[in-house]
Amino acid sequence: MRRSFPFGLNPYSTNTLASVVRALLIPRAITVHLSPMSTQSFQLRLNPLTGESEWVVITEEENERDNNDKNPSSSKSLLAHTSYLDMLNDSCRNRAYRGAIEAAITRPCHVIDIGAGTGLLSMMAARAMASVGGEKEGRVSACESYLPMVKLMRRVLRENGMDNKVKLFPKRSDEIRVGCELDSRADLMVSEILDSELLGEGLIPTLQHAHDELLVPNPQMIPYRATTYGQLVESTFLRKLCDLHNQEISASDGIQLSPVITQNLISLKPKQYAMQCDALSSEIKLLSEPFKVFEFDFWKRPESNREAEITVQATNEGTVHAIISWWVLQLDEAGSIFYSTAPKWISSQYITNSLPGKDWCDHWKQCVWFIHDTGLPTLRGKNVSIRASHNDISISYDTTPEVNKNNSSILKWYEERIITLLPERIGLYGDGNWRLAFITAIRNALNRRSSPLCVVADDSVFLTVLLSSLSESSNVIAFFPGLKDNGTQYIKAVSASNGFSSDRVRVLESKVSSFAMFEKKIEILVGEPFYYGNEGMLPWQNLRFWRERSLLDLALAEDALVVPCKGILKICAVSLPDLWRSRCSLRDVEGFDHSSVNQTLGACGNLPEMQQGPCLAFYLWQCGEIEKLSQVYQLMDFNISKPIHSCLGKLQMKFLKPGLCHGFAIWIDWVLDEMSSNIVSTGPDSRYWKQGVQLLSVPQPVNSTTAYCAEVEASFDHLTGELSIKSSFS
Repeated sequence: MRRSFPFGLNPYSTNTLASVVRALLIPRAITVHLSPMSTQSFQLRLNPLTGESEWVVITEEENERDNNDKNPSSSKSLLAHTSYLDMLNDSCRNRAYRGAIEAAITRPCHVIDIGAGTGLLSMMAARAMASVGGEKEGRVSACESYLPMVKLMRRVLRENGMDNKVKLFPKRSDEIRVGCELDSRADLMVSEILDSELLGEGLIPTLQHAHDELLVPNPQMIPYRATTYGQLVESTFLRKLCDLHNQEISASDGIQLSPVITQNLISLKPKQYAMQCDALSSEIKLLSEPFKVFEFDFWKRPESNREAEITVQATNEGTVHAIISWWVLQLDEAGSIFYSTAPKWISSQYITNSLPGKDWCDHWKQCVWFIHDTGLPTLRGKNVSIRASHNDISISYDTTPEVNKNNSSILKWYEERIITLLPERIGLYGDGNWRLAFITAIRNALNRRSSPLCVVADDSVFLTVLLSSLSESSNVIAFFPGLKDNGTQYIKAVSASNGFSSDRVRVLESKVSSFAMFEKKIEILVGEPFYYGNEGMLPWQNLRFWRERSLLDLALAEDALVVPCKGILKICAVSLPDLWRSRCSLRDVEGFDHSSVNQTLGACGNLPEMQQGPCLAFYLWQCGEIEKLSQVYQLMDFNISKPIHSCLGKLQMKFLKPGLCHGFAIWIDWVLDEMSSNIVSTGPDSRYWKQGVQLLSVPQPVNSTTAYCAEVEASFDHLTGELSIKSSFS
């Protein structure tokens, strides 16, 4: 299960290759023993205002204190922003594992749990062992490599009386040896190192090492088998997320970020993208029945690479824009316990007759593989040929007709990408209204200046191209803090198509705060705001643009224009029963007390009075059932035309309709010009942005007859970039 760690950091992965890459690119958590009674843990965290990584120092005593305090320190753990809590709230998953473990353990044996987390599966195994009289002969070994989770697991084991029944090894499984840590090979392996794609958590390398070094021949395995499935679909929305070139043709504004379809200088990385596809069910046209892709038998050593030629018969006429995929777990050898991540429109007859129902969850989703260009036309009854392949960590598809396999233009699509963006950014760059708002604002700014010095402070290639295209006399400087050299190459590649010389654009690698680089005062400072690599963060974390503007304060002309000139923090009360359920606090999980993990894992619901969970980032349109209960309020203004400073906001909220309020949706509307005539919103009505969600500890029934029902306060700390929100109901 991919725990959705912020900024791509996932310390849970037991995959050897992923560990090597992480060691090269991201410093791992470090533990320092200061004294026999004190341990420090160093965690890497990204500062949203600086864009730089910084170490957060956490002592074991601080960790323990934070779990008991009503106001824990904000730096205590990255775990609060993961979907681990959602996974433990997945009762269908928990029941399936419990049933499979109890069915497998019929005698004393050696069980190994890899990627143990809070120790839930280890405790299930120990309990099952005790029920067959195996407390003395049987044993349970658990591997968990991430120090904060190791501490959490120890606490959970202790509070459930399992600390003497489960032996915990704070290491990756490939660091454990029989004859050293383990007395003997294990008879049964239980694990849950699965992501939405199935393989991304390093499942294959972990199983290979386990079969080679840790398990007896022909071991018992839970899960026993996994099967991946796919389905061909047509969807206008999904097409927009991968086809920038044809969207720009429709926009007809003259800006060409993807001028040549065979080059795809700006495109998606060819991979599967996790998405809640049930939210798109009314917009999707199914073009085939579900088809089997790969089967993975966990009870034997898996292969690292395989290919499969699949022939799929189209059931409808249309254009294949994507392949939606999911997987089905067979947890027990007998084939009676299953778990599936299939979308709700899938009939069980195509998978298994024993598949139980599944509630909405966020830790496992479906996956989308986009078909590039305009899609693949097909007719009812026509066969579509698909070549599926997998490596150690991913599954990919190729729908290119065999006759075009050697066509150089097809190969260029894979080889000539300069910038890869997430699907939502591709969709946004092709959105006509979004483009028009920025084009109008930039054109108005240029009309008021003669030969201005224009600076793009973020990673917006769109604004760099726009400024250079609209004014031949302007001087453009771009920083591209995340894109770096790729941004320079990209501007050179698209300059001719957009009618300007790349020599007119200077891309600087220095920090924004270096004033010596400017020969004259900056008259136009712009940003989307968008920082490459920071996608998926909370809306106000893009206020990094405000900090960059402040660092340039002395370099700005007195009448300089800043686009956007203002950010407006918006808030709306919402009913979110599915999301609230998935994030509510834990107590009993299949008979084991997990109440002590709530603060560390960021529980949002059923907390003690005066406690609240963290504000989290979600695509609200993918969050299951959702309903707005109030109008949209303006909670706070960020005046970007002035240097950054702390802000406060307070309001009384009225409700428009009765319902159960689970929390608040929060986002930023960016005001592009001084006249406020051009605004781009990052709110729930836009599917291209994540919103902030502050869930209540206890859902509140509300109605529209009360004068006001809720008071909301917010404060923004300009030194840390953190936004705190408190609410109270009358």
